[in-house]
Amino acid sequence: MTDERKQKDDVIIGRNPVSEAIQSSRTIDKVLVARGAKNGAIVGILARAKKKGIPIKEVDAKKLDYLSGGANHQGIAAFTAVKEYAEVEDIFALAEERNEKPFIIVLDEIEDPHNLGAIIRTAECAGAHGVIIPKRRSAALSFAVSKASAGAVEYVPVARVTNIANTLDKLKERGMWVYGADMNGTPYNSCRFDGAVALVIGNEGKGIGRLVREKCDEIVSLPMKGRINSLNASVAAGVLMYAVSSERGNL
Repeated sequence: MTDERKQKDDVIIGRNPVSEAIQSSRTIDKVLVARGAKNGAIVGILARAKKKGIPIKEVDAKKLDYLSGGANHQGIAAFTAVKEYAEVEDIFALAEERNEKPFIIVLDEIEDPHNLGAIIRTAECAGAHGVIIPKRRSAALSFAVSKASAGAVEYVPVARVTNIANTLDKLKERGMWVYGADMNGTPYNSCRFDGAVALVIGNEGKGIGRLVREKCDEIVSLPMKGRINSLNASVAAGVLMYAVSSERGNL
């Protein structure tokens, strides 16, 4: 068993354990099933997972072998969240409790758990009220994310939503101004961030999706002075979060 596997407490393996976890009140981020293993008891497990809206992903059996550290996984495993997800309302409640205009970080398909953890850590330090991520095609609140956040997951509400674009519409209805981070936009130091702010950070490779970009009120960019034309997603998020925080007088 690898050291990495020994550290993880967010993986459940085997048909009965996964089935019980799905039926319980535990938050399941996703279910992994070995290719070709959709038979017998697994069919029923997957049906219950689908009914609860839990993402299901087919993987090579070798991946399950690795995750299980050699134990008998019976063709199925599940990842649980290390912390319960919040609701978007919880984020607004925190802003109200602090008597501050809402400051929310919206992540459009950030897939690297280390990036997600780093963003949550910076969000906590910069005074953001919460983070919103999509239910699919995104890193979840795994052990790796918790570790990368240096414990910030315990203090920053993280909400999962079905559709980021629709969620941005709802944020705008509540008076928030949505800023999307992209290479082709207004230099961030030319923007005003003194109101209720939703800051959108896109996927590590493809950036903000088209529909999400269309929902943004303004696209902001970071000046690139060197030969590399982009920053790591968590680094870019950190620079912009502190720009917002400074403008709002939080620093």
